[in-house]
Amino acid sequence: MKPELIEVVSNRTNPGIDPVVHVWGWEVPVYLFLGGLAAGIMVVLSAMELRSGERPTSRGTRWAPLAAVALVSLGMGALFLDLAHKLHVWRFYTTFQPTSPMSWGAWILMLVYPVLLLQGLSNLNGRERTWLSERLGPLGGLVGRVSAWADEQRRPVLWTTAATGVGLGIYTGLLLGTLSARFQWNSAVMGPLFLASGVSTGAALLLLLRPDAKEHAVLVRWDTAAIAIELVLLAVMILGFLTGDQADLVAANQLLGGAFTPYFWGLVVLTGLAAPLAMNLAEFKRRMPATALGPVLVLIGGFSLRTILVAAGQVTGYGLLP
Repeated sequence: MKPELIEVVSNRTNPGIDPVVHVWGWEVPVYLFLGGLAAGIMVVLSAMELRSGERPTSRGTRWAPLAAVALVSLGMGALFLDLAHKLHVWRFYTTFQPTSPMSWGAWILMLVYPVLLLQGLSNLNGRERTWLSERLGPLGGLVGRVSAWADEQRRPVLWTTAATGVGLGIYTGLLLGTLSARFQWNSAVMGPLFLASGVSTGAALLLLLRPDAKEHAVLVRWDTAAIAIELVLLAVMILGFLTGDQADLVAANQLLGGAFTPYFWGLVVLTGLAAPLAMNLAEFKRRMPATALGPVLVLIGGFSLRTILVAAGQVTGYGLLP
């Protein structure tokens, strides 16, 4: 047989010829994690004070709302890096679309900044307010006026902060949950799951900021409750996949025998949830002293949850159906 040379010339590799789907990289999990972390701080700190009537006493918890501002800013910076048309980001704020999770998220993020600043400035004691005023130069006088107003409106500020934190935490899950074409994200528990994860990671970060003994005990209870709720929601999500249609079974397989199984069960369930829960329960029974290991594991698990779900969702689509 005489070999023949066949040359094929095609221009279909040029950009824009075929439609392509942009793959989410590290930026989106980082944004979801930092947003959930800030949401957890907002919810936990506000709820603690609304319940006890006592302001934060340790330095770490007093400054935590201002630290959350930095976390949200870093998260939005990561998201900005992922945008294809960065110069058009301002268009989000020219309209409000009630059926769009992204529109809700854009406006919630704008509300996060003022409520966190109000809570944070009101948390500071006199010496810390003076120190901050001196560092801000011409804006120093504004710190005193804003702090005084926030002191007078303390409970409304706390309620607004808690509600905004709940909205931010749920939004980070709905951002994925409304994309039903991706089977791994098509679950009604995605919003509550990310909120519970945000509360647990927020409490964990607060535990690392050296709270006093009373605050520590309350934060451990918050962390324990959030971890338990998160485990229940993960079980509900998996059961929903197992009892669903063929698309749901594809999603279940990713976590029950598929490529993401060891990472999900090893990093999220065992390392990030089961181990810290056991450590918290042992601390309750005074069988184990408080350590930084438990909160660190919770933070690892929270970031792993978002990374794994974002990655798994991008490989589950209608092309996998028989």
